[in-house]
Amino acid sequence: MSTASARTLDHPERTEIRLEAVLHALSDPMRLQVVRFLAELGEGEGAACSAIELAVSKSTTTHHFRVLREAGVISQVYRGTAKMNALRRSDLDALFPGLLDSVLDADTAQRRRTG
Repeated sequence: MSTASARTLDHPERTEIRLEAVLHALSDPMRLQVVRFLAELGEGEGAACSAIELAVSKSTTTHHFRVLREAGVISQVYRGTAKMNALRRSDLDALFPGLLDSVLDADTAQRRRTG
């Protein structure tokens, strides 16, 4: 295996993204926290995994990022030794109009309600 291929991560094409996989990915509070963080950065902006603090172990954090990537919710690319993450908002909005905004709005309302 070449170094270049070892540093490339698989992502579903837009046409391969499935609603049930996206909903599963968004159903976990830690993954939703990642999505909320990336959504606040804005379109096309990314952040290293280490910039998104989750109250779980490193291996669990890696699992959450993988679930989000494999569902098509985020894209991940290596930049040097850092794995950069970006929300695939345009793909999600094209496939499921209003879904991401609705989920994020509902999450905000729930966080206000539950303190």
